[in-house]
Amino acid sequence: MTRWTSAAFATLAGIAVLWPADGLPAGSDSPGPLSRAEAFARAATLTAIGRQMFFDPSLSASGKQACSSCHDPNHAFGPASAPPVETGGPNLDQPGLRSVPSLRYLQAAPAFTEHFYDSEDEGDESVDNGPTGGLTWDGRADHGKDQARIPLLSPFEMANKDEGAVVAALRKAPYADAFKAAFGADVFDHPQDAFDAAIEALGTFEQSSADFYPYSSRYDAFLAGKAQLTAQELRGRALFEDEAKGNCASCHLSQPSNNGEPPQFTDYGLIAIAVPRNPAIPANADPNYFDLGLCGPLRTDFKGRSEYCGLFKTPTLRNVTLRKSFFHNGRFHTLREAVAFYASRDTDPGRWYPKNADGTVDKFNDLPKAYRGNLNTDPPFNGRKPGDKPALTDAEIDDIVAFLGTLTDADQAGQ
Repeated sequence: MTRWTSAAFATLAGIAVLWPADGLPAGSDSPGPLSRAEAFARAATLTAIGRQMFFDPSLSASGKQACSSCHDPNHAFGPASAPPVETGGPNLDQPGLRSVPSLRYLQAAPAFTEHFYDSEDEGDESVDNGPTGGLTWDGRADHGKDQARIPLLSPFEMANKDEGAVVAALRKAPYADAFKAAFGADVFDHPQDAFDAAIEALGTFEQSSADFYPYSSRYDAFLAGKAQLTAQELRGRALFEDEAKGNCASCHLSQPSNNGEPPQFTDYGLIAIAVPRNPAIPANADPNYFDLGLCGPLRTDFKGRSEYCGLFKTPTLRNVTLRKSFFHNGRFHTLREAVAFYASRDTDPGRWYPKNADGTVDKFNDLPKAYRGNLNTDPPFNGRKPGDKPALTDAEIDDIVAFLGTLTDADQAGQ
């Protein structure tokens, strides 16, 4: 068994680091079984290294794009800009395909499963809730370190040509000595081990509670009995949870769990709601291109599974007021517009979708007809038809938006 000793502690570049007295296990970037104190010490070390990596633009092919360029800590680790997609690549001129999600409140996301059943304390254990969990808009990464791999190697993000390019940049980084102290003096001689160590450090940083899940919003204080909501915010909360009105809480869970854990404002499920096609995404200039979420193109293991086409991950609504574009394709640019879309997608489709040449509405225009049976029809959609009364009035939409404003974390409130 590899053990860590007090003699193995040191300080490099202001970071407390430690390593096993008898070296890392062969072919591993992890030290093996640790005591509780050792595990906490290692987590602190990797968090510090991961933090430096997260803000380091030298880890990109352009030398100008860090993780923080798209995941801005002043915008809840989401994008600060309004365009639906960010640009990256070696020359920062390659557009992405989807809007950048926030990295806050991902710590409790379960691993992806095709068939999710509620636990005993959460709901009916016999009900198959379908595809659930994972990270990214299509759930294709299960852990922070898996997600960290994606932008480092994506041709339209940080665009490193391979894992070795990332390691070469790390070797030159000002925290390279700290990296070696944490993962072994010869770690850079083993590029695969070094890359695995790098994404472990990034994933560990993204589990830092102070940075990524502080639960410091006014709504958290309200649930703890330490703050009050306004009359409008309370009305918005009631509408948000009312199954006959917004029914938002059916996917964006708003109540603490039975064990007292604060609500995550997502059930981690993947559903299809047919957000209108966004012509501002360059890929959409090709009329034959469709982003179908769970069944591709970025996720490939469910390619050809038509029952999953059009399904995207339900994001948390915490800090949602900080966003300047909404949904996976950034089609809407105000939160009020996003809520209104839910309320009147089916009752006033002409408001949201373009018209065909014959004047009819091209409803669900970003989801091919073959997959429209996958669309969510729960309230507020609920079988409503054009001309029917929408589930929410304009005033009620305003109330829900006001309630969503209570979900902004304290450190973000001034942004």
